[in-house]
Amino acid sequence: MASSNTSLQPLNLSQLSSGERYLYQLFGAIARGNLRVTNPQGKTFQFGNPELQPALHLKVLNPKTYDRILSFGPLGFCEAYMDGWWEEENNNLSELTGLFYRENVYANASAKPSLALIAKILLQRLATVPTSIKNSYKNVQYHYDLGNDFYQLFLDPTLTYSCGYQQTPGDSLETMQRQKYELICQKLALRPGETLVDIGCGWGGMLIYAAEHYGVSGTGITLSQEQAKLARDRIAERGLGDRITIKIQDYRELKGQFDKFISIGMFEHVGRGSFADFMAQARDLLKPNGTGLLHTIVTESAERNGPWVDKYIFPGGYAPQLHELAKEMLEAKLTIADCENLKPHYAETLRHWKENFVANRDAIAALGPTYDERFMRMWYLYLQSFEASFRYGTLQIYQLLFFKDKQWTLGIPTAFGTPLVAKQ
Repeated sequence: MASSNTSLQPLNLSQLSSGERYLYQLFGAIARGNLRVTNPQGKTFQFGNPELQPALHLKVLNPKTYDRILSFGPLGFCEAYMDGWWEEENNNLSELTGLFYRENVYANASAKPSLALIAKILLQRLATVPTSIKNSYKNVQYHYDLGNDFYQLFLDPTLTYSCGYQQTPGDSLETMQRQKYELICQKLALRPGETLVDIGCGWGGMLIYAAEHYGVSGTGITLSQEQAKLARDRIAERGLGDRITIKIQDYRELKGQFDKFISIGMFEHVGRGSFADFMAQARDLLKPNGTGLLHTIVTESAERNGPWVDKYIFPGGYAPQLHELAKEMLEAKLTIADCENLKPHYAETLRHWKENFVANRDAIAALGPTYDERFMRMWYLYLQSFEASFRYGTLQIYQLLFFKDKQWTLGIPTAFGTPLVAKQ
C-alpha cells in the first residue's frame, strides 16, 4: 500500500477558497471513516477517525477541482476524476465512494443543486428521454455498441452483462452467471418445447442457456447492432439457429405470444413515462396462464439516475422504485408470485468486472482511439462506483416472478430453497 509522508495540517476554513472550503465542509460530517485530503499545495488534512480502516487518501492535483465541485456537485467531482484532476492514493474508488454513501457526503452535496447543475440535468434528460423509440435506440447504442471486443475483455465467456448469482465465495464470474441463468430457468419452471421471449437479450446468453439445458425455443430483442451480430454468430456456432431468433427491435414493436417472458437488466432503460407500456406489453406477449420474470435494478433513493451516470454511462436511464413496479404490474393484471433481492450478488459481480477491466487495461486501450485515457478513467470510476452503490448505497437488484391469468400453486416454481447447480 502506498503511503504519504506529508504532515497533517490544522484545518482553517477561513484561509481557503470557497470551493475548497465547501468540499471540506462536506467531509466534516465524516465520523465512521478515515479520509485524508492533500491539496495541490501539498497540505494534508484529516477527516474522520485516523484509526479506522480502510485508510483513504484523496489527492487533489488540480485546484480547478474545487470550483467544479462547487458548481456541479457529484457530477463535477466525477468529471474532475475523468480529467485526471484528483486521485485516490491506492485507486480504491469503490471504498472512497462507499465512504461518501455511508457518511451522506453525496446526499449532502446533492441536496441543494446549483442552477448550473439543474440546467445541465434538464438539457441532458430532454435529449435522451426514452419515451420515443428513436431516443431508445440512440441511448442503448451509445453504451452497448462500444464494441464486442471491448466487452469480451471484461465480461465472462457467456458475455453476460448483468448481475450474477454467487453461491460460494470462490465462484468464478462465469459460474455466477450460469447460476443466475439456472435460477431464472427454475423460477420460470421452463419445460421442453416451450417458447421464451427475452426483452433486452444482450449477446443471447440467457436464450442459449435455456435452449441447451431446458429444450425451449426463444426470441430475443435488442437495440444494439453489435450485440445482435455477435449473438447470432454465437447461436449459429452452437447449432441453435433453428430455435433462437434475435431481432433488432424496440420492445413496443414486438408481436406474438410466448409461454414464458424474461427481461434481464433492460427495464432501467424504459423510462418513467413508459412503465405502463412495458407491463402492458409483457402481458400481451404472454400466452394465457403464462409466466414471466423481471430482473431489474431498483433504487431506494429519490435520485433515479445521477447526473454523471446519465451523461456518460446510461443516457436516459431511470431506476424504478419497488412500489412503482408493483403498482404497474397490478394495473396490467400481472400477479407477483415472488420477489427476491440480489443486491450483494451484484456488488460481487461488479468486483469481478472491475478486476477483469484492470487486468486487461492495456488490451482495451489498444482497441482504438475511442478507448483513450479519459474513457478508461470514466469506466474505471463507473465500475467501482456501481460496486460501492450495491455494497453500501441505495441500489438494489430485484427479480420479480409474475403470472398472467393464473393462480400461484404449490410446486411453481420448484426451485425455491433447493441448491442450484448450473449446467455446463
